[in-house]
Amino acid sequence: MSTVIRFFVAPSHEAAAAVVDCGPDRAFESLSYGNFDAGEALTEWESIFTGRSFEGLVAADEPEAVTGSDDGDGPVVFAASEALRDALAAADQAQLGEVSQLWVQKRAADGETFDQEIATEILSELARLARGVGRRHHFRGLIIPLAAGS
Repeated sequence: MSTVIRFFVAPSHEAAAAVVDCGPDRAFESLSYGNFDAGEALTEWESIFTGRSFEGLVAADEPEAVTGSDDGDGPVVFAASEALRDALAAADQAQLGEVSQLWVQKRAADGETFDQEIATEILSELARLARGVGRRHHFRGLIIPLAAGS
């Protein structure tokens, strides 16, 4: 079974939760990637960007589960933290490359193989979404992966 992860921006937790059954594609711009743990990735990215420990972020319940359960029974929607969203929005391409390299190394240390180019593409596209949120001052957006088994 593979996992499809859809990253998207929604104006509220409620709006994000509303697409859990049908997916975000009709309501929000989304990005699709697959075969990694979205919640763990959000935590690792935030840890790399901010210097906070992975364990500390987990203890702080980051990322926040908006809806669903993480027991593998159906989709889960997570809200990325404001710190991660802001770090992505502020990152230049060099920093995104460095963070993706550190993430690939972390995954390799845990026995997973992840392509460096794809990792950089994911973070670059998420940064683009995060920058779009920043330009809409009236809009409090969230970057949220909707992970669904397929």
